[in-house]
Amino acid sequence: MNQNHVITIDQEVKFMNTQMKKPPKLLHKSAGNDSCCIFRVPQSLFEINREAYQPRIVSIGPYHHGNKHLEMIEEHKWRYLNDLIQRTGKSIGYFMKIIVSMQDQIRQSYSESIDHFSANDLAKMMVLDGFFLIELFRKVGKLVGTDTDDPIFRMVWVSPFLMRDLLRIENQIPFFVLQKLFDVSKPEVSKPDDPTLSYLILEFFNYTVDRKKEILNEHKNTEGKHLLDFFRKSFINPKEQNPVPTFDISKNSSQKLIQTPTKLKINNSYLKLIPPANKLKIVGVKFKASHEPDSFLDIEFRNGVLLIPQINMDDFYSSFFLNCIAFELCYFHCSKHITTYIVFMGCLMNTSTDVGLLSEDKIIENYFGTDKELAKFFKSVGKDVAFNIKDNYLTGLFVEVNEYCENGWHVHLAGFKHRYFESPWAAISAFAAFLLLSFAALQTFYTVYQYYSPKKE
Repeated sequence: MNQNHVITIDQEVKFMNTQMKKPPKLLHKSAGNDSCCIFRVPQSLFEINREAYQPRIVSIGPYHHGNKHLEMIEEHKWRYLNDLIQRTGKSIGYFMKIIVSMQDQIRQSYSESIDHFSANDLAKMMVLDGFFLIELFRKVGKLVGTDTDDPIFRMVWVSPFLMRDLLRIENQIPFFVLQKLFDVSKPEVSKPDDPTLSYLILEFFNYTVDRKKEILNEHKNTEGKHLLDFFRKSFINPKEQNPVPTFDISKNSSQKLIQTPTKLKINNSYLKLIPPANKLKIVGVKFKASHEPDSFLDIEFRNGVLLIPQINMDDFYSSFFLNCIAFELCYFHCSKHITTYIVFMGCLMNTSTDVGLLSEDKIIENYFGTDKELAKFFKSVGKDVAFNIKDNYLTGLFVEVNEYCENGWHVHLAGFKHRYFESPWAAISAFAAFLLLSFAALQTFYTVYQYYSPKKE
């Protein structure tokens, strides 16, 4: 062994002491704080669908800044910034100083160290990316003029990729940065009924997810941690957006349930995931599409009928769902509505047969792929997520469906109907068997009757 490369105990101890004093860079020790809200995607999710988390045409924020394949839109950011400077008459330096003063709060928003960006570099990125988004929303909302030949609007392939890129968990800047830049770039004379930033964002995405104007107005003052979180919250009832306390492990090592959903009497025998759609149908559960709900999350169970809002499953929704789940997994301080919805739909769609059944009932409009591919998507996404069956917005529904499936005369009647009347041939066979049994019973009756009845003299 080469003596020159032997490391002594003292050297190892010195190295270990140095390492102990270094703060983590890939995941800050403060990443569990409420302020930290922009994360790298966990590897377990990344392996399921890599393309869902990687920006395709535009970089927003530090994680993908400078990537070669994203340079095309990067050049247009400068054009949008110039439009704003010319319109407002305010200097770039004015906006830069505002953002530099917020740099500590901005850095705390990212779970991964961004210390390799200086204060000025970070401010430049935030100003450039932030105003690109704000100007985009203003142009779509017709608050400012738009070049009729703007390729971002004229080239039809750009819009779908752009919509998805703006809702990727790694492709975010803090919402408070957007709000500040929006406020300081408003016209000096504004009207009380001018659209809020939140309203403009929802109006922008409404070209992909068409929702009623009432929903946009309801959330016009909603804020999120970033665009992804804001858009996620716009589907959640404002009264349910704060997470419900679940387990208190601060006093001892055993987990203790400290709060359960209201209006719910939990029977542990029914507190479990529900069967697939095909099995639910066999025991008498019916499916009905809700065509005008406020949100795809508004699922109900009434008198044996599952009322599920219709959803068009396509590339936008699949990408949005995956990034929401990643956010809900990483960010402790939010409700888990999207995760719960995906687990619920994954329960229903175990096979392509289940997908076909929901498609027949107009609950699923499948633009994602084959029925088998859609079933695989929901199964793979819901398989490894952290899901608390005791504490989610559908806990009561899980209990009610399972109780309905295991009790009552309707279960036996539905099973009989499924077995003997599911197809014309089965019905004919059942009817023929009934006739044979009837004739046999009559023959037995007459035989016995003739034996015991007195003969006439």
